[in-house]
Amino acid sequence: MRKTFIKILWIMLLSVIGLVFMAFIAIWNGWIGYMPDMEDLQNPISRYASQIYSADGKVMGTWNASKENRILVDYNKLSPDLVRALVATEDERYYEHSGIDFIALGRAIVKRGLMGQESAGGGSTITQQLAKQLYSAKAGSTMERLLQKPIEWVIAIKLERNFTKEEILAMYLNYFDFLHNAVGIKTAANTYFNKEPKDLDLDESAMLIGMCKNPSYFNPVRHPDRCQERRNVVLGQMYKAGFLTHEAYDSAMSKPIALNFRRIDHKDGIATYFREFMRQYMMASKPELKNYASWNKNQFLIDSAAWVNDPLYGWCNKNFKKNGEPYNIYTDGLKIYTTIDSRMQKYAEEAVYKHVARYLQPEFNKENRTKSNAPFSSALTAKEVRSILNRSMLQSERYRAMKAEGASDEEIRKAFRTPTDMSIFTYHGDVDTVMTPMDSIRYIKKFLRAGFVSMDAHTGAVKAYVGGLDYEHFTYDMAFMGRRQVGSTTKPYLYALSMENGLSPCDMVLNVQRSYGNWTPRNGSRARYGSMVPLKWGLAQSNNWISAYLMSKINPQDFVSILNSFGINTPGIYPSIVLCLGPNEVSVGEMVSAYTTFANHGIHCAPMFVTKIEDNEGNVLAEFQPRVNEVISDDSANKMLVMLQGVMDGGTGSRMRYKYDVKCAMGGKTGTTNRNSDAWFMGFTPSLVSGCWVGGEDRDIHFDSTRMGQGANMALPIWAYYMKKVFADRSLGYDPEEKFDILDGYNPCASKDDTSGLNGIEEVYE
Repeated sequence: MRKTFIKILWIMLLSVIGLVFMAFIAIWNGWIGYMPDMEDLQNPISRYASQIYSADGKVMGTWNASKENRILVDYNKLSPDLVRALVATEDERYYEHSGIDFIALGRAIVKRGLMGQESAGGGSTITQQLAKQLYSAKAGSTMERLLQKPIEWVIAIKLERNFTKEEILAMYLNYFDFLHNAVGIKTAANTYFNKEPKDLDLDESAMLIGMCKNPSYFNPVRHPDRCQERRNVVLGQMYKAGFLTHEAYDSAMSKPIALNFRRIDHKDGIATYFREFMRQYMMASKPELKNYASWNKNQFLIDSAAWVNDPLYGWCNKNFKKNGEPYNIYTDGLKIYTTIDSRMQKYAEEAVYKHVARYLQPEFNKENRTKSNAPFSSALTAKEVRSILNRSMLQSERYRAMKAEGASDEEIRKAFRTPTDMSIFTYHGDVDTVMTPMDSIRYIKKFLRAGFVSMDAHTGAVKAYVGGLDYEHFTYDMAFMGRRQVGSTTKPYLYALSMENGLSPCDMVLNVQRSYGNWTPRNGSRARYGSMVPLKWGLAQSNNWISAYLMSKINPQDFVSILNSFGINTPGIYPSIVLCLGPNEVSVGEMVSAYTTFANHGIHCAPMFVTKIEDNEGNVLAEFQPRVNEVISDDSANKMLVMLQGVMDGGTGSRMRYKYDVKCAMGGKTGTTNRNSDAWFMGFTPSLVSGCWVGGEDRDIHFDSTRMGQGANMALPIWAYYMKKVFADRSLGYDPEEKFDILDGYNPCASKDDTSGLNGIEEVYE
């Protein structure tokens, strides 16, 4: 009887072992439950945020999906205290097992499972915890959780086979969500302590590892006392494991939690407008006409040209990973090395803010006090103002939301006329107030907008990019996305074509008003009226009559062609004589790129935003080189240099010298459109080309006074403030003593070999 009983026990034991073995085989091969394939196991963390770097090595920000702001950190870039704290707290025999700690597992089964001791500790290893985080869905019941455990054991063993112990530790810390959009140890260290993981102190490391037990419960921001108690438990485990001396343990235990907390947000970081532009630019799909609104066909043409000509535009959808999928900046952990210099970006933002927010905006507010139509021009009627505001109402998020909820037009209009609690923007911080939504539209329109771009004169590398004054409240990008009429800043292109056609800065033309068909251009000044004046004087004074006369002597289509060569790619420019005064709309970035031609011997440089792209393992995926094309001859470029320097030395840009005391060699051009709607300044030194635009959200929002609204007052000072900061920072390498590369004794009036373009110089003398 006893032998039979023992035999039955053995059969039962062997049966259980056999069943366990068969279950293990079934789980291993994926016949029971979910088992990731080998490729997934070899790359278990598939979602890493991409990082954007400045040219001087600063992390500008990240792109991520679903707030998974995870950035890959190698084991050798982790603080040793961080690793010791994790092992001591979560898995003291980590280096002795192969994924399953049978001692800890047995203790957990007996003490917790059978005896109900909650303080007995868990049986999961670090590898099992990683397997759970990576592959287990949240269990809906205890039974479901028990069924998940064997699958996690098998995955843990497979992970141990595919990765070293160090790699598993790094993966665990890279994957864990530390709250506050701090996913992964790098972002957590940045968020809570403004440090890199390798620089974390002992107590900081212990605090973060303590959060791994339950980040919400041990949240250091909301529950600092609770978090400190948990940190001290971790320190105790480290002391018990022999990782700390008694002195180090006592010292760390006595320290309070000392956070340097800053919540990570996509709106934070360097060059926010630039990063948003790059996100859209790199992730763009191949343009299809059906995806563009009927009123936006020009953008389709612009995007189509960029798709063909710029390898960076739509890069993610033009290039593919090994598995055949296109790259994704949100999940593939790319490293994008941009041309932006963080120091120059800072100086540009400061210059724009100083002039627009601190000087122009108060002056504009002062002028608006006497306007019945404020902030709109006094030239508008009350009916025209109402029409603009109604159009803005229809474009607002509030209107779209109410429409989607089924509200009638009358209900919506009534809501927009009803006072409500809201928070409004000011340059001193947001303010809570009561205002009707319609009044809030009018209120926000009173703030002037600006765009600024700075490029290397010889490569087109974009060094600074300011799309506006406050990204959170004014997200529309006026650096490369917005387009406005360029006014007189287009005149150098006309003069350049004239130089190509055989004229020189010294050639004379009669300064009188003429009519061309039904068009009679006006001029802001009657200085030297009726006199013969040189072309150099005409450009320096931005004389419209001389520009119109030059334009009348060329084929307007030739002017459109040279605009395209300069990089002015606005589609649908109608070849007309009035183009000489800049009615066409262009972005600041395009204009700055075009002006590189004058500083670069007639060679135009397209904007270059990125130098290199790497994958998350450091492999170079793409490198980018300057894209250039010859627009005008070297001799014509030298003539333009002479004239554009004249603009700054005695023309419309001369306040740069006498008021702002900028002494470097420079050329430039101011621009102001009708009624002061758009104010421009384009300026360049031998090495740097920069330009800015200032105006209102709508073209009817502007200074009524030309004294205040002209480009020389609205935009030029921004360039001055920026360049003075750039020159003052010697680490940037820009020399205020640098000269343009023109031969000594160069005579811009010496050569008139080709006069066919304007039918001979004699005709100019008419």
